[in-house]
Amino acid sequence: MMKQPKISLQGVNLYYASVAFQDRSLKSLMTKCFKKRKYTNTINDIHALKNINAEIKGGERVGLLGPNGAGKSTFLRTIAGLYPISSGRLQVEGEVRSLFDLSLGFEPDATGRENILYRGLLLGLSPCFIRDKEAEIIKFANLGEFINYPIKTYSAGMQVRLAFAISTTVGGDILLLDEVIGAGDANFMSKAKQRISRLIEQADILVLASHDFGALSSLCQRGLVFHHGEIVFDGQISGAIHTYKKVNGLE
Repeated sequence: MMKQPKISLQGVNLYYASVAFQDRSLKSLMTKCFKKRKYTNTINDIHALKNINAEIKGGERVGLLGPNGAGKSTFLRTIAGLYPISSGRLQVEGEVRSLFDLSLGFEPDATGRENILYRGLLLGLSPCFIRDKEAEIIKFANLGEFINYPIKTYSAGMQVRLAFAISTTVGGDILLLDEVIGAGDANFMSKAKQRISRLIEQADILVLASHDFGALSSLCQRGLVFHHGEIVFDGQISGAIHTYKKVNGLE
């Protein structure tokens, strides 16, 4: 018997190490060696998620609210397995499909066609499945002859269109969305929204981070409000929107 999809976080903390923010170039190192240091500029570790407790079960549509830097995107990437937690317990049951970091996994010197294979493998798809879906992906991205050109010749919009087409070829039990996909012209955006709607319908769990109250109200029943890395509200989406506005002085 298959387990129901579930996301569980118990006392989860996540720190960004200060070394990731320090300038480690050779030029910087040489400057420090030959320059008298009049003061010390210490960069501390950033406590990005603070004692997070949340459980999301199958059938739930959950919206994440908070200003930039509040922890929404970090929360999503932690669930996706991109960021290792520093302490606590994280349990994710079910196949995860995430729509963020759309340019991740592209090889600039390889063609668009070759990158379909590379990115598909990064997403956990089999070579056989990718070959079967290649024509569909190329048609959806609508890149014409550029599909045989190196990715480094693509505009940012073209890269996003190809990445979106690959990433949404197959859905998952758990769908993680970070804001609306800005993927090009009106015609493509219409196709992208239709495909996202289909993925949402198919997913057992949706977790959406957005500043669009209309989208959150229409798609989600539950809301988590983040403030400085903490969850300050967990409840009905209407209450989450009210709390977000109150905490951030918007009403």
